[in-house]
Amino acid sequence: MQVPEDDSAKAEYLNDRTLADYHLKPGNNLYVKIISASKDAEEYFNPGVTSSGNIYYDAAIYLTSYSVNDSGYVELPFIGNLYAEGKTVEQFKAEVNDSISVYLKKSIVIIKLVNFNITVVGEVQRAGQYKIYQDKINIFEVLGMAGDFTTYAKRDDVVIVRHTEKGSKVHHIDLLSDDILESDYYYLMPDDIVYVRPLKGKNFAYQMFPYALVISSISLILAIFSITK
Repeated sequence: MQVPEDDSAKAEYLNDRTLADYHLKPGNNLYVKIISASKDAEEYFNPGVTSSGNIYYDAAIYLTSYSVNDSGYVELPFIGNLYAEGKTVEQFKAEVNDSISVYLKKSIVIIKLVNFNITVVGEVQRAGQYKIYQDKINIFEVLGMAGDFTTYAKRDDVVIVRHTEKGSKVHHIDLLSDDILESDYYYLMPDDIVYVRPLKGKNFAYQMFPYALVISSISLILAIFSITK
């Protein structure tokens, strides 16, 4: 961020958007665990949940998670179908808590979004898909995970592709401006794609520059210099 170093530059920025703003949609996977004082009841409401040393592995979490189906419902053991599409994780958690309270008076409901993936491609050191294990993550943290920009990254025009109810939406952000700190795209959402575009001069540098001619010319000059010497 190339912010002018003068008294007019802002020092504080307001941006409190988090994963709480994300609304569930078909295809999302939710990890659901119900904790109760009764171990028998806990095992009944959490079938198939396995752990080792209190550490839950990715594969186990995925296999024991619950998917939001095409109709927007999540089918939970004993409770049945609950509508989840369009709700935040906290809203759905409150609904599960209300449903389970009919059977268990003292219980704790834990719900996490399992498939929080961010894909980073283009001019970064380590392009790929990254799993996020936190409630929120910003664009700079994700770029840090990807090893930062390459030399040929176009920093003033980074593309973010975000999936919405109406389809994919493309947004261009300028990371040379501090306006990004108050942008709706500062915090990334599940399944966002970050594409770092290359500078226009990259193709010329790699394809058009006459490396062979330069190297052969240098070799010829050295050979002539060696003979004349």
